[in-house]
Amino acid sequence: MSKQEDSKPLAGVGDSQIVLKPRITLLNACGIIIGTIIGSGIFISPVGVFKDAGSVGLSLIIWTIGGIFSTIGALCYGELGTTIVKSGGDYAYIREFFGPLPAFLRLWIALVIIRPTSQAAIALTFSYNLLQPFFPCGQSPEIPIRIFAGLCITLLSAVNCFSVRWATRVQDVFTLAKLFALAIIILIGVVKIFQGYTEFLAPSVVFDNTSNDIGKIILAFYNGLYAYGGWNYLNFVTEEMKDPAKNLPKAILISLPLVSFIYVTANIAYFTLLSPAEFLESNAVAVLFGDKVLGVMSWIIPVFVSLSCFGSVNGSIFTSSRLFFVGARDGQLPNILAMIHTENLTPVPAIIFNCLMSCVFLFAGDIWSLITYFSFFNWLCIGLAIGGMIWWRYKYPDMERPVKMHISLPITFFLASAFLVIMAIYAAPMECLIGSCIALSGVPVYYIGVKYQNKQPKCLDKGLDRFTITMQKMLCVVFQEQQK
Repeated sequence: MSKQEDSKPLAGVGDSQIVLKPRITLLNACGIIIGTIIGSGIFISPVGVFKDAGSVGLSLIIWTIGGIFSTIGALCYGELGTTIVKSGGDYAYIREFFGPLPAFLRLWIALVIIRPTSQAAIALTFSYNLLQPFFPCGQSPEIPIRIFAGLCITLLSAVNCFSVRWATRVQDVFTLAKLFALAIIILIGVVKIFQGYTEFLAPSVVFDNTSNDIGKIILAFYNGLYAYGGWNYLNFVTEEMKDPAKNLPKAILISLPLVSFIYVTANIAYFTLLSPAEFLESNAVAVLFGDKVLGVMSWIIPVFVSLSCFGSVNGSIFTSSRLFFVGARDGQLPNILAMIHTENLTPVPAIIFNCLMSCVFLFAGDIWSLITYFSFFNWLCIGLAIGGMIWWRYKYPDMERPVKMHISLPITFFLASAFLVIMAIYAAPMECLIGSCIALSGVPVYYIGVKYQNKQPKCLDKGLDRFTITMQKMLCVVFQEQQK
């Protein structure tokens, strides 16, 4: 690993320069946020929310609060992204606020666990739903599912290597596809409401069996937030946005309220046809909903779920590769990951590395437990970023902030994030302990590979240099140029 000077692309960079150019429009930005958030969550997570909430009314309230909470977080990140105009999301902000070691630990966990396992999980859901119509009994063979998931990740990685424009077009198209699928569900729900299918939505029964267990209600909220996951992903590509000071907050204000509206109305639509008992028995409520109302055409729901997951994988690959690229550019990962293709101007080595890591986890057994270990860590890092933002408000009161939220919003979000972390530790102490130990395993890696890299054996340095040069020749990549 070697320290590289920051060189971020800005508007007005000449076309002849080899840099990551600002090509993400407002439409593309909305596609990244919406397309990444809406994966399989809204088609599957309603079961988890309802199971722990206990009643239809409370589950709808939780979905609404989850949308408001995510919107507040995204608005806070809008201020962060326009104040610190660097790609990398919370990694970049934690580095600015707290220094290189905490930032490296964030990068370390994202590198070895969070990003590859989440992409593998979404790709598996894509593959399962794609193959489900061919196996009506519901017993899709495991090996083909994993192979198709690997093909999904590989194909999308190739598209991301080839062109930023093609990657954003794929994101836009599949975002429209998932919005179309949810529009079908919502419109059916509206029709059913006008036809009088409101048995489970009537005020007299809507709060029946509401849970009084605070722990279960918090768990229901966690399940809802899982479906909203990805609201902060646009901040990982801030440098590649056109006019981020305007388009970043605009994209947030368009995307998050839209997703929240869709999630709440989709859940209302589900309850027009599905009873609470059927809800609890189903592993995928959208598929059961389709079976009830679409008849012989019910196969289109799992296909649309699959397409939704395909778009989410693409968004995750696009943003993850930039996280690794920025980490390498800061000298915290090997040099090769900080290089971009000389013609396509894409971070090819970072994309390929991300692809390989995700494919490894596809065949690594139980990836779901790994995701569980680090759910609290995500909120810890987000909380740290927001805490740093509050600290800088008082440390640098005169700093230029193109977007500035009322101080009550970051304080509220910080306290809520801290509460989620504390409750996660309380509810699953062993999982959080294992996750913390894996995170702390990055400390010796940081001191050996980053802080004291100049003390590494010369033979190791020469070997890494030869490897870097070989990969440069194979992939046609170089460091991005300094801004003119």
